[in-house]
Amino acid sequence: MGKQQMTEMLKGTLEGIVLAIVAAQPAYGYDITARLREQGFSDIAEGTVYALLVRIEQRGFVDVEKVPSEKGPPRKVYSLNSAGDEYLDEFWNSWRFLAQRIEQLHVTTEGNK
Repeated sequence: MGKQQMTEMLKGTLEGIVLAIVAAQPAYGYDITARLREQGFSDIAEGTVYALLVRIEQRGFVDVEKVPSEKGPPRKVYSLNSAGDEYLDEFWNSWRFLAQRIEQLHVTTEGNK
């Protein structure tokens, strides 16, 4: 898959992906970026993750706790709250719907070759 195509697809799904990471375990920005990279999302810049965290905090999907850091200022640790949990459920429902339809389309078009 081309890099541009992947970037465009991630724009619509990254919020849900980050919320899923935070749902699994509360985390701070750098930790979330590291988990994304462990999952194969190596091209996602830290700045993109931090901007997204600001948005999901403003939308009320996460609770934020400032935790002292051994190096520098306190870290903002994000945990999913009930509004975020509801949004994440909607995300997964939408994802399943789209994935099923895309797979159907793929099978149909592959059969016509």
